[in-house]
Amino acid sequence: MNAPERLPAAPASVAGPASAEPHVMKTYARLPIALSHGKGCWLWDTEGKRYLDGLGGIAVNTLGHDHPKLVPALHDQITKLIHSSNYYLVPLQETLAAKLVELSGMTNVFFCNSGLEANEAALKIARKFGHDQGIDRPEIVVYEAAFHGRSIATLSATGNPKVQAGFGPLVEGFVRVPLNDSAAIEKVATTNPNVVAIFLEVIQGEGGIRPATVEYLQEVRRICDQHGWLLMLDEVQCGMGRTGKWFAHQWAGIRPDVMPLAKGLGSGVPIGAVVCGPRAAHVMGPGNHGTTFGGNPLAMRAGVETLRIMEEDGLLANAAAVGSFLHDAFVRELGSVAGVVEVRGHGLMIGIELDRPCAPLLTRAAEAGLMISVTAERVVRLLPALIITQDEAAQLVAILCPLIAAFLAEPVSTP
Repeated sequence: MNAPERLPAAPASVAGPASAEPHVMKTYARLPIALSHGKGCWLWDTEGKRYLDGLGGIAVNTLGHDHPKLVPALHDQITKLIHSSNYYLVPLQETLAAKLVELSGMTNVFFCNSGLEANEAALKIARKFGHDQGIDRPEIVVYEAAFHGRSIATLSATGNPKVQAGFGPLVEGFVRVPLNDSAAIEKVATTNPNVVAIFLEVIQGEGGIRPATVEYLQEVRRICDQHGWLLMLDEVQCGMGRTGKWFAHQWAGIRPDVMPLAKGLGSGVPIGAVVCGPRAAHVMGPGNHGTTFGGNPLAMRAGVETLRIMEEDGLLANAAAVGSFLHDAFVRELGSVAGVVEVRGHGLMIGIELDRPCAPLLTRAAEAGLMISVTAERVVRLLPALIITQDEAAQLVAILCPLIAAFLAEPVSTP
């Protein structure tokens, strides 16, 4: 159901000019918009303007905003216990871990706070896995155009020189290959005896919504089994039902050894998880890894409730159906527009690649009442909440397609 045009005015504490941030470090090129509150797939800024949220907090807000089942559950948890310590048992950790094991068919889970932390833990697991086999300098296969985070280790695994610039020396121990090229993996197997793992996103998010093919994922699983390597699949952005299955790799009928999760697992509450299968489940022991905030009761309750609501409300089926509707609509409306290279993705993870950089569309869409993302310079990225309706998806198409067509009709600017 669509939200009303306006909700009650924002509290005075959040009102004011969006650009007034003199004490905040300038690490983001923000739009001059201050968001105040939301309902479902809709957001309002402090000036009362309404936006259709096609970004979902970058694949975070699985259940949208102010969900009627999630909010009371989080309120209940806040009144009980927000944080304790991993010195003690946290029963909700076992509840959430058991559910993730059930959904994935894997073995156990480590909880942390973010996708970066989950990926960092995966890299540590791979290195210790190698050391346990007597390999002093383990190597991990990573990918061109990949993005795994901004810590020094995950930045080193990332395949984007622009975000790496200025932070050298990077961490060693990574061997880089192109996506969907199994011959490149076979070559690495013959030339790099210290390889212990392959680490890839099932769908590259920051890299431009570029999926690994089903055939490639199956081949990589076979190669890892053949050589005794860990298959580590980064599902931070593409997991948690976004493609219409719980995890994107399930479309290929395979199972990884290590699977980092985050983003949509907590519907906006910071959370990360590393799910491990039998080969990796017992690599780490007491003292090998840890976290202060990870696995706190509030984050665990958010994860438990998110999964429960997703099941009760059939959100995987909704992601598949509405995602298919959006894909078909974009192909129909933009397929013949000069300058549109490709519409791709899976479920509610959609990229529209153009033949030129398209950052101005971020501002133009916001002005038209739509939140989107532009990634890899030329790809319009959509990651809406899994509760989005077909009617809301149709509104998204009606706003975005004319903006893209008008943008592409403009003369190409030269640097």
